[in-house]
Amino acid sequence: MNAIRSTQNIRARRAGAAALAVGLALLAAGCGVLPDKPARATLYDFGPGPGATAATAAKTAAPAAATRPTLALAEFESNTRLDGTQILYRLGYADANELRPYGQSRWSLPPAQLLRQRLRDTLTERRMVLGPEESATMARAKGEVPDTLRISLDEFSHYFDSATGSVGLVRLRATLVRSAPGGDRVLGQRMFTVRSPAPSADAPGGVKALIAASDGAVAEVVQWVDQLQQQQPQLPTLPPPSSSSQSQSPR
Repeated sequence: MNAIRSTQNIRARRAGAAALAVGLALLAAGCGVLPDKPARATLYDFGPGPGATAATAAKTAAPAAATRPTLALAEFESNTRLDGTQILYRLGYADANELRPYGQSRWSLPPAQLLRQRLRDTLTERRMVLGPEESATMARAKGEVPDTLRISLDEFSHYFDSATGSVGLVRLRATLVRSAPGGDRVLGQRMFTVRSPAPSADAPGGVKALIAASDGAVAEVVQWVDQLQQQQPQLPTLPPPSSSSQSQSPR
């Protein structure tokens, strides 16, 4: 009888040890498949600019600025899909109508803001560039209203023509407006579309291609504005009458 009980105890201990071993193995496997800490998204911007490292940039910008008329640069407009900081791509060979975001890559600012900053920096090399509030202040103080450049950003994506071939695609609409006593007058309006090849079929490649396409679009817009203002120079405006002269009555 005692022998039977001893045998049963040994079997029970062995079964318990086996169950414990299985439990520890499952626990170890479970720890191995736990998700890692979420990776932080990589942030991208447009960099310092094409001529930022040139030693002569500051020297050449000052004389050129005096040869071009002052320009007001309005805030950019864009569709709601471009209001965020996601880096977007399209699979043109599959469904060109679907915009897809890269999961772990972001712009530091919405594309419209990055592009506006780049355009303003480039325009400033040739002229004085004012924001909307600065332009309004100048109009009140001096009675001068500079031409206003308005930009609408319609497309800003990494576009795949095939599984291995892709480009940075930038499309924008520019409108140059001149204020006059009779109302605003459109000097010109044009659509700009620039495609730049991507060096790789991923987010870093798309970023490089979009920056190159943006720089190409900026260069075309600047040249277009210069041509319009040369063809239609702005006439000088008379200074507003001073308050002292308005208060004086004829003798």
